[in-house]
Amino acid sequence: MTSRPHSSLPRTAPLRIALAQLNPVVGDPAGNAAKARAARAEAAARGADVVMLPELFLSAYPPEDLVLKPAFQDACRKACDDLAAETADGGPAILIGLPWLEAGKLYNAYAVLDEGRVQAVRFKVDLPNYGVFDEKRVFEPGPLPGPVTVRGVRIGLPVCEDIWEPDVVECLSETGAEILLAPNGSPYRRGVRDERMAVAVPRVVESRLPMAYLNQVGGQDELVFDGASFVLNADAALAVQLPAFREAVVITEWRREPSGWVCVPGTRALNEEGEQADYAACTLGLKDYVEKNGFKGVVLGLSGGIDSAICAAMAVDALGPARVRCLMMPYRYTSQDSLADAFACATALGVSYEIVPIEPVVAGFEAALAPLFAGLQPDITEENLQSRARGTILMSVSNKFGPMVITTGNKSEMSVGYCTLYGDMNGGFNPIKDLYKMEVYRLSALRNRWKPEGALGPDGVVIPPNIITKAPTAELRENQTDQDSLPPYEVLDDILHGLVESEMRVADIVARGHALETVKKVERLLYLAEYKRRQAAPGVKVTKRSFGRDRRYPIVNRFRDPGGGPYQPAANGPAPQGAARLDVVDF
Repeated sequence: MTSRPHSSLPRTAPLRIALAQLNPVVGDPAGNAAKARAARAEAAARGADVVMLPELFLSAYPPEDLVLKPAFQDACRKACDDLAAETADGGPAILIGLPWLEAGKLYNAYAVLDEGRVQAVRFKVDLPNYGVFDEKRVFEPGPLPGPVTVRGVRIGLPVCEDIWEPDVVECLSETGAEILLAPNGSPYRRGVRDERMAVAVPRVVESRLPMAYLNQVGGQDELVFDGASFVLNADAALAVQLPAFREAVVITEWRREPSGWVCVPGTRALNEEGEQADYAACTLGLKDYVEKNGFKGVVLGLSGGIDSAICAAMAVDALGPARVRCLMMPYRYTSQDSLADAFACATALGVSYEIVPIEPVVAGFEAALAPLFAGLQPDITEENLQSRARGTILMSVSNKFGPMVITTGNKSEMSVGYCTLYGDMNGGFNPIKDLYKMEVYRLSALRNRWKPEGALGPDGVVIPPNIITKAPTAELRENQTDQDSLPPYEVLDDILHGLVESEMRVADIVARGHALETVKKVERLLYLAEYKRRQAAPGVKVTKRSFGRDRRYPIVNRFRDPGGGPYQPAANGPAPQGAARLDVVDF
């Protein structure tokens, strides 16, 4: 490519914009710049005039407090300057996001690189500060922006949250923008795509401008970015739809018509929805956590139960069977059904499968503790020795051979503390941490008839039907089932949805048809288990309120909902006060 100046006169020729929906790595500006460079080369070969990348692409999103480090800011700026210099070759302009320090203030910025330099920079105005977002801690809000001229077209660059309210787009429209290009770092959760469209359509209708919505893709700690980028024309008609959960560089063609710029209808990917999207998100989150952290593979305990079975399936879909190692660690209470089901699951998935009996390990613990426990009856303490023996074995395999331990507790169990610290909670990552038990059942049945595009696991039934239909049990004592300690999962999950997802009053949950005593018990367990959740492995967020990222509760907490209706102030005197006894339950 040879250097040539690009006219600033209004453009009449078609404009080709490459939407680079890519998977960056937080903290790797040079690597992310290399991905941008490769996308630009691909776009150039396909005749693009402009290549657009997501929000904060050079740092990757979200950089959290890493972005406050001056050396990191310098590295991002150098990567940007290097890319800008390369645009002197006459190839496509680059639109790219990065943290930008100016006059002592740090901004979430979006830069236009063309003709060998940084042509313009725009700063994000509306900084989100809710749920998983915490941008006000690290960035300054920018001023209301005007458009930038790119290849003779006046482009508005509202960054992510800037389109959720009308002000920024209204300003861009009033100051002459012809096309809106909105870079995003929007993580997946159920229903979020409908929310995005419900935000984008009003901005398009109000401004009478077309919009390209470009989103990041890939896993970053607990968050998964689903991509699913799209283009709306000024009449709000969908012109282009990019795939979900996969990288893509898609060329969009724009033509100037009497009414304004129009995107020619193009790619219309059919994307996973509902439970398929949840499963795909869990798989991608696990894959990127393992890959981006450099683990050789994963190891997990395969118990014959449904939670470990679906985690094994997700691991195989993410990494392939050769990188998944499964251990069955039986004890005297392990049933023949569990042994048979675990073997059948491992065989169907094609993974490494080994049996490591824990009887000698538990016996050693019991012998060491016998003098301390003399005269006391066995209780949950001895039961938990089994779980902790298994956790120690898995961590030892991880230390010796390098795979990361997957922990397999679902959201129902994590909610009420039906798990053992330093036992089954051992591990580096939990792909089902934000899935309730009944959702685990539904996704297991789903995986037996479907798998995500690009999944590395086998087709067909990979979770034996008996695992899905049998009563769940931890098998820590004779004939134990989960319902010995908990309400049926259908009941438990509905109560937890009320308490966790909706912050409902106890009285309102009771009005849904639940017994007051049961709701109060679940509420108590939910609060008491906070100390466990603080020590749990990270896991993929799929719901609106995941533990840790969205729902942040104090560990020391005496509040309990008294169970009445909405508070009505008394005629005289202060509001009634109350405190519940602070105690601890360890399953």
